[in-house]
Amino acid sequence: MAKERKEITEVYNARELGAGKMFILGIQHMFAMFGATVLVPALTGLSVSATLLFAGLGTLLFHLITKRKVPAFLGSSFAFIAGYAAIAPNGDPAKLPYACFGVACAGLLYLILAGLIKTFGVEKVMRFFPPIVTGPIIIAIGLTLSSSAVNNCATNWLIAAVAILIVVICNVCGKGMIKIIPIIIGVLGSVAIAIILALLFGETVVDANGTEYIAMKGIENLQIFSTASIQNIKDAAWVGLPFTYDQTVFSIFQNLDSKLLVTALFTIVPIALATIVEHIGDISAISSTTHRDFLEDPGLHRTLTGDGLATILASLFGAPANTTYGENTGVLTLSKVYDPAVIRIAAGFAILFSFSPKLAACISAIPTPVVGGISLVLYGMISAVGVRNIVENKVDFGKTRNVIVAAIILVLSIGVTYSANGSISIPCGDFAIVLTGLAVGSLAGIVLNALLPGKDYQMTGKGLKDVPEKELKEGALEADLKEEKAKKVSK
Repeated sequence: MAKERKEITEVYNARELGAGKMFILGIQHMFAMFGATVLVPALTGLSVSATLLFAGLGTLLFHLITKRKVPAFLGSSFAFIAGYAAIAPNGDPAKLPYACFGVACAGLLYLILAGLIKTFGVEKVMRFFPPIVTGPIIIAIGLTLSSSAVNNCATNWLIAAVAILIVVICNVCGKGMIKIIPIIIGVLGSVAIAIILALLFGETVVDANGTEYIAMKGIENLQIFSTASIQNIKDAAWVGLPFTYDQTVFSIFQNLDSKLLVTALFTIVPIALATIVEHIGDISAISSTTHRDFLEDPGLHRTLTGDGLATILASLFGAPANTTYGENTGVLTLSKVYDPAVIRIAAGFAILFSFSPKLAACISAIPTPVVGGISLVLYGMISAVGVRNIVENKVDFGKTRNVIVAAIILVLSIGVTYSANGSISIPCGDFAIVLTGLAVGSLAGIVLNALLPGKDYQMTGKGLKDVPEKELKEGALEADLKEEKAKKVSK
């Protein structure tokens, strides 16, 4: 019985499942990242196909640099959306390359930090990112994304509930492969039901914004398919290039606007401070999920380098910044298959679809409530992993300093995100530095944790662990005794 449970709950070598099941698992990861990944270019005006291409290439580059050990997928980062909007309002195609330049420079901060970690050691850097900091940040990541999931569900709670129900039933009651691929079953099952409902009860309606869609009995809150997405499937070519030269950063040097270039630099680069913390939080979450310490092996310097290079590469060619994707961490948590090879299969599918506008259009046509229902589960799993990170590291909330640090991170991250402006803007002459809620919360948490007295954690071989002060003192005393004994023996 124990052996059977282990095979189902913890699979580190997916080859044992067979090639067919590995491909299905890869498709599941591709579905998980697709909705959020293509949403970023949809909101910013960047190329969807280029986004898929460099999400795939960036993931493969990340795996290469991290010795193919970390089961992480790199998708579009939401953290930079405010930066794109500030530099290129309404997705201005002439200004988007300038925003991409700023994002590429932000990626350089990853490389600088990675170099510092390599030079001075991960312990001296990670002391600023203990579980009391990374845990609440992971929680905030899931909670700040939750509104998009709820808004998507609100377009048709019936179909969203079906998607959620299928995922829950497959994960709780399913056995074997059904338990491993609840996301893909949830997507396919709910889409099939949506098609049936559209054929039986679908009516074409137009909302106040002039958007046409198919809804059940013409009721606005029971949307099923967007008619535009169906038309896009018909019009899309089977094969096409993911991006054009005009969309790349290189195009701006033909008629350079130096003022806009500097503005983009100072507006967007600071956002990397939050995404770096988000990266550490995601790697911590993946480590906690898979029971492997990736901060130690292959090392935080390698994961930061992989993420930074992937972001730089994507930005130079007009795609959004990359980031380790919480959605796929949620899939890891649900499927219990931790083999990075499965993630690389998903990356391969993303690259393949980037050259096929027809296939990309088919996946983009997945009903919004289906995406919402699946995202609701995955975003919740992200926050749950953050809670588990705090619990497993035995963070002492009996100490006021820990309560304050966690409270400030959560309140600022969520509060600023859902404030009227959605971010904090700091005027600097002719431009302004825009900080997202996650950036503000993360920075405040790091600074508070560094300044407040009473730190009760240390870096061990298994990563950052909170330990009582008594144990710290006893450990130090024991180390001193061992050192003194060793000296006597040597004499």
